[in-house]
Amino acid sequence: MADLAVIILTYNEEKHITRALESIRGIAREIFVIDSFSTDATVDLSRAAGAVVLQNKFVNQAKQFQWGMDNAPITAAWVLRLDADEVIEPDLAARIAAELPGLAPDITGVNLKRKHIFLERWIRHGGRYPLVMLRLFRRGHARIEDRWMDEHIVVQSGRTVVFEGGFADHNLNDVAFLIDKHNKYATREAIDVLNKRYGLFTREAGLSAGNSSGHSALKRLVKEKIYNRMPLWAGPLGYFLYRYTVQLGFLDGKPGLIYHVLQGFWYRFLVGVRVYELDEALRPCPPEKRKALLTRLTGLTLGS
Repeated sequence: MADLAVIILTYNEEKHITRALESIRGIAREIFVIDSFSTDATVDLSRAAGAVVLQNKFVNQAKQFQWGMDNAPITAAWVLRLDADEVIEPDLAARIAAELPGLAPDITGVNLKRKHIFLERWIRHGGRYPLVMLRLFRRGHARIEDRWMDEHIVVQSGRTVVFEGGFADHNLNDVAFLIDKHNKYATREAIDVLNKRYGLFTREAGLSAGNSSGHSALKRLVKEKIYNRMPLWAGPLGYFLYRYTVQLGFLDGKPGLIYHVLQGFWYRFLVGVRVYELDEALRPCPPEKRKALLTRLTGLTLGS
C-alpha cells in the first residue's frame, strides 16, 4: 500500500462509487469522499467501503476539490484525484504501489493515460486515447486551477513523469443522462470563455508541459488561441470532421459515431451557442454590472 490519499467528489453516485473505491482499496492508505449532499445511497456505500465522508455545498469541481484538500485530514505524502465514474485498473494500481515510494524527491506529479468507455466500447480513436492528465501529485507541491470547466492539477515546483497502465472513465448512466450533464457543462465552459473576453474575475495562468500534462496544455492553447476565435458554425463542424476522419474516429463503430457526434460536434456547438447567447446580454451591459448579470442568467454563484 502506497503512502497515498485519494479524493473523490460525489453527488448521487451510487452506480459508480463502490466500483471506484474497490479499484483503489489496495493502494490507498486514506480515502476521502467529498459529497455534495447526495440523496441516494452514495454516502452509506462510501462509509461501508471504509471511506471518510465529508459534505460540502457544491459550486464547481475546482472549488469542491480545493475544499476537500483544505478540510480533509490528509496525512499521506501523495494525493490522487479520482472521479466517481473512473477506475484505476489492476496494472496501474500495481505500478503505483511499486513505484510511487521510490520516485525521486524532485518528482512532484504523475500523469496518467485515461481511456474513455462509451456504450461499453473503448473509444480508441478521434484523439480520445490516450488523454494524458496529471492526477497524482505530491501533497503541498500542486494545486487545482480555479476554473468553471476543464480544470487541471498543476504542480508548483519539481517535475512530472508518466505512469503507464489502465485508467478508465466508464460512466454507467444512459445517453440521456450524459446529454443533460453536458448541457450544464456548456454553460460552465461558456463562463470561462466570457471571463477571458471581459475579465469578469480572476483568471488562472496558462497550463504548460512543465506544470501539468503537455497534452492538456496543448489542447488548452489550441482551444483558446484558435478554436474560440472561429465562426460559430466552423469550429464544431471542423473539429468533428477532423476527429472523425483524420483521427480515424470512424473506426470506433456505431458507439464511436454517437460519441464523436455528441462530444465532438453537438457539445462544442452548444458551448458556442451559450457563449453567443450570454455575450449578447453582456456586451451592452456596463462593465461593473456584467458579473452580476452573468450570475443571474446562469444561476451560478460566480467568485471573485
